[in-house]
Amino acid sequence: MSWTVVPAAALGKDHAHLARWRALHAASGASPLLAPEFVLAALAVFGDGREQLAWHDTDGQTDIMAILAPGRFGAWNTFQPAQAPVGLWLQRDAQPRSAQLPSLLRALPRIGLMLGLTQCDPMLMQRPPESDGVRTLDYIETARITLADSFDNYWNTRGKNLRSNLRKQRKRLADEGVATRLQASYGVGEMADAVADYGRLESAGWKARDGTAVEADNDQGRFYRAMLEAFAGIGAACVYRYWIGEKLAAMDLCIEGGGCVVVLKTAYDERVGNALSPALLMREEATRAIFDTGRVERIEFYGRVMEWHLRWTDEVRVMYHLNAYRWPWLGRLRAR
Repeated sequence: MSWTVVPAAALGKDHAHLARWRALHAASGASPLLAPEFVLAALAVFGDGREQLAWHDTDGQTDIMAILAPGRFGAWNTFQPAQAPVGLWLQRDAQPRSAQLPSLLRALPRIGLMLGLTQCDPMLMQRPPESDGVRTLDYIETARITLADSFDNYWNTRGKNLRSNLRKQRKRLADEGVATRLQASYGVGEMADAVADYGRLESAGWKARDGTAVEADNDQGRFYRAMLEAFAGIGAACVYRYWIGEKLAAMDLCIEGGGCVVVLKTAYDERVGNALSPALLMREEATRAIFDTGRVERIEFYGRVMEWHLRWTDEVRVMYHLNAYRWPWLGRLRAR
């Protein structure tokens, strides 16, 4: 059993490294958040050149790969731009890998005393038991919808208030002669305009005031365009636009893989009035469309659970951070 560590920039330049990642990704359940199309776009836009690509072989077979970034003295972390819902850590199965972490710290090019695996999904890596060398911390609760039945049967399990409220909104719009339309875009050539439209929606709301809005020409916009174009190239991207009359009212940016659709970003026009909920109206129609395709088994939201998530699903799990130490006594010292 051994670790190999090279500069992460090699992932996009060396065919052998990329083929290794693709093969492990396919064998691990193929989460779209760990697909090469996501990882390469994140590195290209948000990497600073210090990131390292590490992989672990057991009996000649690669069973772990990760992108790691140096932190404060002695610390390394999974590469974690804000746009990545999980840390870029890929493993063959979901079993805890605590035993391999001290040797990874010894293999890194700069002294490694602590390794932080951030925003771990227990579906991808089960939460390990606590020990002197391994500590875990709750991160957030996140939600998903399992598509086990028809949309109509699923919708009938949701709360009466949600269904009644959206039905009343649709009736109000119909009575006023205002049409609604869900538009789905899948093509590579459609993604640039989609990201620009999404940026205009976010820039009209509170995220613009906070300076966190996606814009076509900022780093976020460049990342989402490159990433969505790459996924569209393999038939695994979808952007939903929701129109109320002639007005673009809401949007979702989604990617697909490993039996799921991940809703990466949602925006809506905060200026839409008349007691309308454009994002929820869009969510109902988009969820129906995803059920109807029959291509996936679940919808993943990955953001912190909000009140509106709980109207759509009862399935919630806890994501976590993991800290591993080069020597157990360091973990005991940190705990004190």
